[in-house]
Amino acid sequence: MKRSKKLLLVILAFVLAFSVLSLTGCGKKNDGESAADDNNGGSTSDEPITLTVYSQLANYQGEQIGWFAQVMLDKFNVKLNIVPDADGVFVTRMESGHLGDIVVFGSDGDQYLQAINNGMLLDWNQDNLLDNYGPYIKEHMQKALEKNMKINPDGKLYGFGHNVATSSGDHESFFYYNAIRWDLYKQLGYPKINTLEDLADLFAAMKEICPTSDTGKETYGVSLWDDWDGDMVMYVKATAALYGWDETHLGLYDVTNQVYQGCLTEGGLYLRALKFYNNLFRRDLLDPDSLTQKFDGATEDYQDGAAFWNLFDFMVLTNYNTDEHIAQGKAMYPLVMEDQRTISYGLNVFGGNRVWTIGATTQYPELCMEIINWFATPEGRMTIEYGPRGVCWEYDENKKPYLTEFGLKCRNDGKTEYVDGHYTGTHQDGSFQINNTTWSIDAINPETDNETYNYKRWASYNATLTSDIMEDWRQFTGCTTFDEYIGSKNYAVAIASTYAPSPKGEELEIIWEQVTTAVKDYTWRAIYAQSDEEFDAIVEEMITKANEYGYDKCMEYGEAEAARRKALENEAK
Repeated sequence: MKRSKKLLLVILAFVLAFSVLSLTGCGKKNDGESAADDNNGGSTSDEPITLTVYSQLANYQGEQIGWFAQVMLDKFNVKLNIVPDADGVFVTRMESGHLGDIVVFGSDGDQYLQAINNGMLLDWNQDNLLDNYGPYIKEHMQKALEKNMKINPDGKLYGFGHNVATSSGDHESFFYYNAIRWDLYKQLGYPKINTLEDLADLFAAMKEICPTSDTGKETYGVSLWDDWDGDMVMYVKATAALYGWDETHLGLYDVTNQVYQGCLTEGGLYLRALKFYNNLFRRDLLDPDSLTQKFDGATEDYQDGAAFWNLFDFMVLTNYNTDEHIAQGKAMYPLVMEDQRTISYGLNVFGGNRVWTIGATTQYPELCMEIINWFATPEGRMTIEYGPRGVCWEYDENKKPYLTEFGLKCRNDGKTEYVDGHYTGTHQDGSFQINNTTWSIDAINPETDNETYNYKRWASYNATLTSDIMEDWRQFTGCTTFDEYIGSKNYAVAIASTYAPSPKGEELEIIWEQVTTAVKDYTWRAIYAQSDEEFDAIVEEMITKANEYGYDKCMEYGEAEAARRKALENEAK
């Protein structure tokens, strides 16, 4: 009997020891409830761990699918549950006690600082987390990490901003295009476009010769969406980028002259752009579904050829300029207007304002850090941008990056489907849904022979652009690439600095919410005004309402922040 008891104790001790050893192989767990409790939690080493990613930049809700989901399973045995931002989401998640496992902020301003002050973010230096699980970040992003500690109220390290550059000697490639249907422009005899307002007549002429899309829908000059609106209506404020003005704090900032302009300034760029879109609507040149269709709906319009003009390079290059359209002699290419002064952003070794962080209550801090660290490696950055290595992209024997034939097809047509069996779905459906960057697309990729991450600048890519429609554009502009062309004209560079917005405080936050809501609501109403008289009345009411809510307090804050930005830019010079 005694012998049996001894044997039983030995067996129990062995089982206990084995259990402890097994647990040491799992991710370290912090005390407290985890955001991963929202999901399956990865209870065994064989089952994938589901991490909740709260991203204020995401346009997608739910589990990451497609090729990128498979990449995460292959590399980390992880599934990503994407939680986008919306009204009330930040407050709700703060009140719940956990923001997420990986947390991405759209700005390093108020909500980011609130999360720090409430202990909701993990200190990356705690338990040598960065040293042990983020070595690539630590070695290559020192300036960005230093900036993060500098802007944090407690001086601790919680992450880094997006679009980090390897050097500050140049500017990013141009993100804002005045992109038009070049084939229609050619048919019209290349009419001269002096100003933004001249585009309306151009779109009207295009509609006469191309009244329907590929699928027979009515065409328009432009198709908008509202789910990217922030303090102002996104498309209206973004149009000012064609004239060297950058969005900042309920207004615009002239990056050349370093002056601030409130969005409701009479004669200012915001109201000028607003009038432009209303004119398009009244001439049946603006998609009437713009307020309700969201980003996905607008994307479908551009893929279908239902709109002739767009501000953004990605909407043009990856949606309309498909192999099929190019083969038909159709394409959207940039045209610089006579009064245009396109904004570009200086390469920033400090990183931008969209911050990668880790939630303080995650059960898997090491795993989260390993994933973000991989996002920052050359392979991770390239995979996020172009798809799986060896399938969509690779390096040649001279360390030059290139897109495979399949990768180029995916880049030109997001609806391209994976067919090898390992990756499934379309390229677009499987795209990286967190929607943030680590390295700037124009940063040097150290694994290459001095090439950047930007395929538009690769010699291998530009050698593929040999279509008749592209040759026509090149002959007209005298340039080989879009960047070369826009850069040969008047442009403005926003100087990179360590600037980050100051907290507004509770009182101003309440005022800000009321004013910005009024500005956005009345802006959309003005876009849909049926006459000049109705437009003027709506704008006047917008100004009145904004003033009643405290627009002057918002302007005081904006002016002070613009002065801080100017000082830090001058310091960076």
